[in-house]
Amino acid sequence: MRRSILLLTAATTALVLAALLVPLSLLARSHAVDRATADATARAHSLATGLGQTLAEASGRRPAATLVASANGPDLPRTSVILADGTVLGPAARVTDAVRLARYGRAFSYEPSGGGRAVLVPVQGVSGGTSVVQVGLTDQQLYSGTLASSLAFAGIGAGLILLGLVFADRLGSRLVGSTRRLADVADRLAGGDLTARAAPSGPPELRLVAGQLNHLAERIHGFLTAERESAADLAHRLRTPVAALRLDAEGLRDPAEAERIAADVAALERSVDEVIRTARKPLREGESGPVCADLAAVARERSDFWRPLAEDQGRALACTAPPAGAPVPVRVEGPELAAAVDALIGNVFDHTPEGAGMRLTVVRGAQGGRLVIEDDGPGFPDGHVPERGNSSGGSTGLGLDIVRRAAEESGGAVEFGSGPGGGARITATFGSAADGVTDGMTDGAANCLRRPMVSRETDGFT
Repeated sequence: MRRSILLLTAATTALVLAALLVPLSLLARSHAVDRATADATARAHSLATGLGQTLAEASGRRPAATLVASANGPDLPRTSVILADGTVLGPAARVTDAVRLARYGRAFSYEPSGGGRAVLVPVQGVSGGTSVVQVGLTDQQLYSGTLASSLAFAGIGAGLILLGLVFADRLGSRLVGSTRRLADVADRLAGGDLTARAAPSGPPELRLVAGQLNHLAERIHGFLTAERESAADLAHRLRTPVAALRLDAEGLRDPAEAERIAADVAALERSVDEVIRTARKPLREGESGPVCADLAAVARERSDFWRPLAEDQGRALACTAPPAGAPVPVRVEGPELAAAVDALIGNVFDHTPEGAGMRLTVVRGAQGGRLVIEDDGPGFPDGHVPERGNSSGGSTGLGLDIVRRAAEESGGAVEFGSGPGGGARITATFGSAADGVTDGMTDGAANCLRRPMVSRETDGFT
């Protein structure tokens, strides 16, 4: 924008100045010609007056020659006198038609074919015919001083263009600065900083955009706050039925069964509390710390958690993942990754008959990690792609959305297909963790991977 404003200003100023200064230059040139012609005419008339008296005397030719010689000098117009008999006093001159016309008593000026200008004045009162005074001007003498005026006009034009560019640059800087500040605020809002606000500056249009951007930020902040509070309120309502479950568990006669169910209820309480804390947590809270988790460790851990239930239902649950010494770091927080793996395994329990086995495979890739889960169930219906809030199995349809959101926020994706045996196959790709989470991990990233994802001691199945 700034460059475009400068180019537009330079072009417009140059056109305006050209429309003004070119006629002024031509006018100055014409004025110089008129001034030189008038000066030559005055010299010719003055010389003609003196020659009329001198040539009237008997010995007038010699004094006339002296008078003509005094009229010629360095940088002076070339002055000649053509006598009636064709004799020329002063610089050589030819008897042309213009000279013959002047002998009829007419004074005039004309432009010879060789350039310049000639002024002819007849000498009156001379016996024996009319003599003619001829004053010749060269082009240099005719246009003397026009070069200096042209340079002056060019300097004025250049100065005005530079002045216009300076003002245009300041204006462009103001416009570009206001636009860049608006873009910075928009980037901060896109990054999740809902406290970013634009200071209105610049022309009225940009001030209007800044005001509307601030209004949009306020609306987004209000909507997100209301959504977080609604989620927290809904999660809080679960506390009452959870408390009732705890009381029922405590009333069981079998101590082992009571302990197992109590552990399940405690895990459910922690999940509800985590939902409330997450819903009310500011959007950008905790972004400065490392966000990473070991996909292989989480997959093994959650498989061990679900294996007792799989054994109760006669299912085979196999987990193939790199060993503990070869982590698969991905850019997902531990609890979110654990929830995603739980959602994938839980879907198999919910939508396949008892006895249908499942297989989890973790593969480390150049851009992150990949988790593949296959089951021996009926698979997805032809052409059916699970969507949020839409499930063909009678559930809410939100489980797979947890997986999709975790994968996409890390830079990965989720793919749905069929396994070799016709069952469902889901491939979740997670983006690689932050820089430094490689084979030679930094201390912060290593600590991130070492943090327990989910406590096995208090989660349901023991």
